[in-house]
Amino acid sequence: MSDLINKKENNHNSPMRYGYRNDINDLVNNFFGGLLDFPRNINRDFDNFSRQISPKVEVEENENNVVVSAELPGISENNIDLEVSSDGYLTISGEKKQEKKENKKGSYFSEFSYGSFSRTVPLPWDLKFDDANAEYKDGILKVIFPKSQNEQGKKKKININHK
Repeated sequence: MSDLINKKENNHNSPMRYGYRNDINDLVNNFFGGLLDFPRNINRDFDNFSRQISPKVEVEENENNVVVSAELPGISENNIDLEVSSDGYLTISGEKKQEKKENKKGSYFSEFSYGSFSRTVPLPWDLKFDDANAEYKDGILKVIFPKSQNEQGKKKKININHK
């Protein structure tokens, strides 16, 4: 295990690999004497998966509208697509693009994420999809769906009986 801690790369005293995945793979491989032999490039599969950005969403309902908000920081509104299906599913998709690649002296790694994203949100209300509109400001997307007349009158107060 000491050889895992002391491995260095390019004599810069930087760790040979970042994160815990390869260290865990090495520990398991060393413990089982290579019987399981996890592949060295397993990290690449996790990195590709982590590039899939899934925006956080918030769904709010008021008397007249349903508002779906999504956090999309660093994404241009030109790279966002919105679709709503006839059965009431809103899909927010798009791509976060890297504008330029530049190797700067002293830069060892980047944790910035780029890639495509998609998030589907069910909308279990009777909404006027044709009258929907969207706003995008400061990395927050808001999609506003007006409720139909039938939906606006559907709420009913339920009393709680104490026993």
